[in-house]
Amino acid sequence: MIPVFKIFKEQVLHFPLIWRLALYDIKGKYQMHYLGILWQFINPLIQVCVYWFVFGVGLRQGGAVGDTPFIVFLLLGLIPWFFISPTIVQGSNSVYSKVNLVSKMKFPVSVLPSITIFSNFVNFLVMLAILGLVLFIYDINAGVYLLQIPYYMLCLITFLFSFTLLSSTISAIVRDYQLMVQSLMRMLFFLTPVFWSMDYFSSDIQRFIKLNPFAYIITGFRETFLGQGWFFDDWRYMFYFWSVTLLILVVGSMLHENFKNKFVDYL
Repeated sequence: MIPVFKIFKEQVLHFPLIWRLALYDIKGKYQMHYLGILWQFINPLIQVCVYWFVFGVGLRQGGAVGDTPFIVFLLLGLIPWFFISPTIVQGSNSVYSKVNLVSKMKFPVSVLPSITIFSNFVNFLVMLAILGLVLFIYDINAGVYLLQIPYYMLCLITFLFSFTLLSSTISAIVRDYQLMVQSLMRMLFFLTPVFWSMDYFSSDIQRFIKLNPFAYIITGFRETFLGQGWFFDDWRYMFYFWSVTLLILVVGSMLHENFKNKFVDYL
C-alpha cells in the first residue's frame, strides 16, 4: 500500500499545478480555432443529436423509457460517457506523450493522468449545468436524491484515476496497448447502459453487464437525477465496484512506481 499513499501524496501536494496545467490544456487545445473552446460543447451536442435521432426517433419512434423522456434518459447516459471515454483514451496516453518533457525537470509523472482528468472535468461540469436546464424544462426534480451526486463524482474520479494510472504505465511500455484501449472504449460504449436500460434484460444478463464498472457509474448518475434510488440500496454492487477500483489502484500504483524512472528508455 506504500506506493498508493506515495502517489496520493503527490496528487495532493501538486494539486495547484495539476489545476493550472489542466486549464492551460483547455485553452491551448482550441486556441487556433475560430470558435475556440466552444468546440468542447459543439462536438458533444452534435453526437447527442445524432444518437437521439437514430435511437430515439428512428428506433423508438420518440417513445419514452418508462416515465422518462428519451432525450433526458439519453443525456443522463451520454454526459458521463463523454467524460469517461476521452479521459480513458487520453489519460492512457498521457505518460507516453509528455514523459520526454517531464524527464528533463523535477516533475512527478503520476500527475499526468490527473491533468487529463481535470481538463475534461471542467467540460463535464458545464455539461451537467446544461443537463440541469433540460431537467428543469421537463419538470424533473430528484429532490433529496441529489445529495448523492458527490458520491458518484468520487466514484467517477477515483476509477478514472486508478485506471489511467495503470493504463498510462502499460501504454508507455507496450504501445499496442493504446490501440487496444481505443478499441475497448468503442466496444464498451454499446455494452454500457448509455442509451438503453438494463431492465430490458434478464437477471443473468444484468449480472454480466454489472461486471463493467462504467455501468455502476452511469446507472448511479441516472438513478440520482431521476430520483430512483440510493447508492447504498445495492450494497453488494457497491462493494464490487470499490473492490475492483481499489485493486486497479494498487496494481497501477505498484507498476507505476517500478517503471517511472524507466519511461524514457521506452520512447
